[in-house]
Amino acid sequence: MIERIHPAGSVIPRGPYSPAVRAGDFIYVSGQGPVDPATDQYSYGDIQHETRVVLNNIRLILEGAGASMADVIKCNVYLVDGRDFAQMNEVYGSFFGDNKPARTTIECKFANPQMKVEIDCVAYKPR
Repeated sequence: MIERIHPAGSVIPRGPYSPAVRAGDFIYVSGQGPVDPATDQYSYGDIQHETRVVLNNIRLILEGAGASMADVIKCNVYLVDGRDFAQMNEVYGSFFGDNKPARTTIECKFANPQMKVEIDCVAYKPR
């Protein structure tokens, strides 16, 4: 069974996609940018600020799907500037603690040139 997940209080998608999709016991969270869910506006700042906003958005979506950050098994991190890796990693580590998912980090260019980071993930949460 496939379920499209649109948790209350999460960021409103800026395109034709679902914030998350549950397929069986897996939850696929769409790439999240630094958008403040309270204002639905981008919250730009340094890489640590943007990483914190993004991971808080992911946490909100996962909680809306009945999961947590501890259930995340894989993340993809996209950075505009690879030199931001260490500072992003510091914030990232604080969200996962000992529950470290597999991860890929890629330097890229975003359609929104002001963004510094976007993260998507997959979680495993049996029903």
